[in-house]
Amino acid sequence: MKKMTMAASSTALVLILASSNASALTLYEDPETHQVFTKDAPGLVKIEDEHQGIIVKSKAVTLKFSGKHYLGFVSSKDEGGDRKSHFETRRNYIQVKAYFNKKDFMRITLDTFQETKATSTSSEGSWLVRLKYAYLYLDNILPNTGVEFGQAHRPWIDYEEHHGWLYRSIAKTFIENDKGGHLMNSADLGINFKTKTPMFSSEIGAFNGAGYHAVDDGSDLSFEVRLTVHPLGTGKKKSKPQKDTYLDISYFGVKSLAENTRSNADFTMHGLHAVYNMPMFLVAAQYVTSDNESPIGLATNNSFKGDGYSVNFEVRPTKIFGILARYDDWNQDDQTSGNKGGDRKQYIVGGVYHYNKNVDFIINVTKVDYDDNDPLNWSGGKLKYKDSTDLMFTAEVNW
Repeated sequence: MKKMTMAASSTALVLILASSNASALTLYEDPETHQVFTKDAPGLVKIEDEHQGIIVKSKAVTLKFSGKHYLGFVSSKDEGGDRKSHFETRRNYIQVKAYFNKKDFMRITLDTFQETKATSTSSEGSWLVRLKYAYLYLDNILPNTGVEFGQAHRPWIDYEEHHGWLYRSIAKTFIENDKGGHLMNSADLGINFKTKTPMFSSEIGAFNGAGYHAVDDGSDLSFEVRLTVHPLGTGKKKSKPQKDTYLDISYFGVKSLAENTRSNADFTMHGLHAVYNMPMFLVAAQYVTSDNESPIGLATNNSFKGDGYSVNFEVRPTKIFGILARYDDWNQDDQTSGNKGGDRKQYIVGGVYHYNKNVDFIINVTKVDYDDNDPLNWSGGKLKYKDSTDLMFTAEVNW
C-alpha cells in the first residue's frame, strides 16, 4: 500500500475525465482562481499550451467515474471515562467502471484509511489507500445470471446495505459490525454468480475466506450463498427504497475451511432475514448463528461461536426526512477467547435529511452495552470493553 496524496490538480483531472465524452478537450482557466473549465465563459482564458491539453483514450466503450464519502463528527463517552470528540472521514471510495458494452464491465474501487498501528512512528497516522473491489463482471453467462470474478462482493452484506439496512455511513451491517456479530467483511478474492428473476434472486460464490484486508495462506476456500424470495415480483429490478414497495425473505450462509479465516478453525454461519419496504417506511429483522469448532489436532478456539438477532426500521413522513432505529443483540458463547468483548447489545436512533440526490445528512445516537459478568470481557482483572454512548453527525456524499 502507498500513502495517498491528492492535489487539487488531480481532483480536477478526475472530474474532467468523468465529464468528458470526447477524445480531446479545449480548456479554459480563471486567471484569478486558476480553476479549469471545459466551456468558455466571460473572464476565462483559453489554455493555449499544447502540453495543457488532455486526451482521453480507452479500449472501453464507456468510462464511468463515481465516488462515495462518509464525513463525520463524533462525540463519544465510555462508562467512567471522559468525553472525547473528533471529526473523521470514515470512507472515501473512488470508483471507475470500464464498460465493454452496455452490461459487461471491469470495476476498480479504492478506499482510504488511516494507519493507527504502524510499525514506526513516522508512518503512524498516515492516510493510505486500500483496494476494495477489482473485478470483471460478465452479464448473462448463464440464464438470468451474471458473474463477478476478482476481488468481488461477498453474497450477503452488499445486498443488505441496499435493501434492509441503508445507513452503512453510521454503522456496518449486523454480521460485520464489531458491536454486532463481527463475523466477516464485505469483499474478498473469489468468484460470485448472481442470479436475478422476478420472484427469486441469489448469489453463490467461492472465496479465499480471509476478507479483502487480511492475508490468505491458500489453505482452503470459503463457500458462501444468498437465496432470496421476492413475493411481490421485484427480484429483477434495482429497488429504490424511497420509491418502491418490496418484500424480501432471505437465507444466507457460509461454510469455510480456511485455517486463517476464523482463528484457525472451520467457520460456519447461517442467517435468516426478512424486510418489507414501502415509500413511507421500512422494517427488517434477521437471526444469525455461527460456529467455528476447531479441527482435530488444533487447540480449541471457538471465539466466533455464537448467535444473535438484529431489527431495524425507518419511518419517512416526507420525501426529505426520515427517522431510523436499530437494535442488535449478540450472544457470544463462553469459550477460551472472546470476539470483541463477548455478549453485547447495540442501540441506534437517529434522523436523516435528504439534502439532495448527492448529499444526506444524518444525526444519531449509538449506545453499546456489554455484559460485565461475561468472562470474555475481562483481562487482567479489568474490563476490556466498556459501555459507551456516541453522538454522531454524518454527511454521506455520492457523486
